[in-house]
Amino acid sequence: MTGIRLTAPAPGWSLDADVVVVGSGVAGLTTALRCAAAGLATVVVTKARLDDGSTRWAQGGIAAALGEGDTPEQHLDDTLVAGAGLCDEAAVRTLVTEGPDAVRRLIGTGAHFDTTESGDIALTREGGHHRRRIAHAGGDATGAEISRALVEAVREAALHTIENALVLDLLTDAEGRTAGVTLHVMGEGQHDGVGAVRAPAVVLATGGMGQVFSATTNPAVSTGDGVALALRAGAEVSDLEFVQFHPTVLFLGSGSEGQQPLVSEAVRGEGAHLVDASGTRFMLGQHELAELAPRDIVAKAITRRMELHGTAHMYLDARHFGAEMWEQRFPTILAACRAHGIDPVTEPIPVAPAAHYASGGIRTDLRGRTTVPGLYACGEVACTGVHGANRLASNSLLEGLVFAERIAADIVEDRPRAGAAETGTPRTPSPLIAPEARSTIQRIMTRGAGVLRSAESLATAADELEALHNSAALAVEADEPKVAVPGVEAWEVTNLLLVSRVLVAAARQREETRGCHWREDRPERDDENWRRHLVVRLTPERRPVLRRTETQAFGPVRPPQAPDCAAAPPTHPADVTEEP
Repeated sequence: MTGIRLTAPAPGWSLDADVVVVGSGVAGLTTALRCAAAGLATVVVTKARLDDGSTRWAQGGIAAALGEGDTPEQHLDDTLVAGAGLCDEAAVRTLVTEGPDAVRRLIGTGAHFDTTESGDIALTREGGHHRRRIAHAGGDATGAEISRALVEAVREAALHTIENALVLDLLTDAEGRTAGVTLHVMGEGQHDGVGAVRAPAVVLATGGMGQVFSATTNPAVSTGDGVALALRAGAEVSDLEFVQFHPTVLFLGSGSEGQQPLVSEAVRGEGAHLVDASGTRFMLGQHELAELAPRDIVAKAITRRMELHGTAHMYLDARHFGAEMWEQRFPTILAACRAHGIDPVTEPIPVAPAAHYASGGIRTDLRGRTTVPGLYACGEVACTGVHGANRLASNSLLEGLVFAERIAADIVEDRPRAGAAETGTPRTPSPLIAPEARSTIQRIMTRGAGVLRSAESLATAADELEALHNSAALAVEADEPKVAVPGVEAWEVTNLLLVSRVLVAAARQREETRGCHWREDRPERDDENWRRHLVVRLTPERRPVLRRTETQAFGPVRPPQAPDCAAAPPTHPADVTEEP
């Protein structure tokens, strides 16, 4: 344990449970429903409303070998190729073999997918898939339908839910085992202010961290809270340098920030073309799948073309779909485009890459267990080894579904018990970062650790982030009046800074180009030295410690001191500490 906590008031209220699930997307709600069905007292904590997580925004669909002639083995092959040599094959095999039945159970929960005239599930293709295996709902509103079904099931089961609550830190007992969480409820209600949910099992399903960048497809709540909490609690994270930038995000102007409208990969799956201003299809010849190449390849091709032409975006041309297809198959995207003055029926859509998905996260085993006993992670916040260096399109919802069921099974089987939570004064103070630093962090990350990275850009980003970190610490030591006060905005920005520091430290260490980690100064993939995972933990002094696994295998989840990793080369001592 690090002994680090966010600066926050002591809990003013508490409740007890067998398991607390933090997050209300497909991963969190599936876990909660399975635990509750087994008779466990289950509490769901979510940062906004139950239906306001990242799952709701998923457009394309959920990938599974459901179609005639398709097999889990073919799905596995496509996933391994997209992951650029870093997928854990055991994790991928688990995903693709258990996925089809998990989707069927989701349908049994009440989710309605689009069907063909014969009544079969309608399937489409997306980037990196050699077969039509993407099930979708409402045309391009798959996430919204899954969220609706799961939220409805949670309400029917009368689960105890706490909405509009930001989780702060993990509670542990005297032996270092999970004993619950502290959280802050925003606004009046059954619970208000800082409190605690005491439980021997905690499941983090908090979604992504796209808000560390200026432009992202992620909702405003995606500030990396789960990864930051896990780091402070002493858990390991892995592969954090692999941030997937979605190739086709609606371009709203060079100065646009925050959540940007996604133009689903399924649009390309149905035959849309990527073109430059002259109408040239530049993906032809770049990859055998052209516009349906894995996302890292498409994002890089778009970025290169933008640099070549000195423009800030490219175009996605689907005018040949016609009005009827746009209205029936992609109504959500059509409405979003028209809301911004663009009509895809009559003109190409301006698109550019934006931060979309964290392939890395809290390191887990195949049962979702982390290196902290009793702490689980699932969904985008987790790193199961499934995605490797680049997530295959529409594998995210499936991962959340499959591993949620596995986590619930483990908790039900284990029936964990914890001792009394220790809530004493932390050994290491954690100064809060002022809310106004949020946009500064995002711009630092976009410039230095975005689609294009180099030793120079990452070094600059590391220095600037470290300056923010040190400035906050010095302000506390000097008892300056400008010290940030506890509150949701300060807690979120503090989490953003921690996650950004760790991401940049990992990206500096990985001196190669692989998957969605693109180093301009190291343009080649280096399997001999870097077909490895970077595993990071936090010291009590709030410094990242990096280790490199000995092989590409994900390896067992053990306490941080376990000798399953080799020390990474000490190339950047200024911003990381090397594992002894």
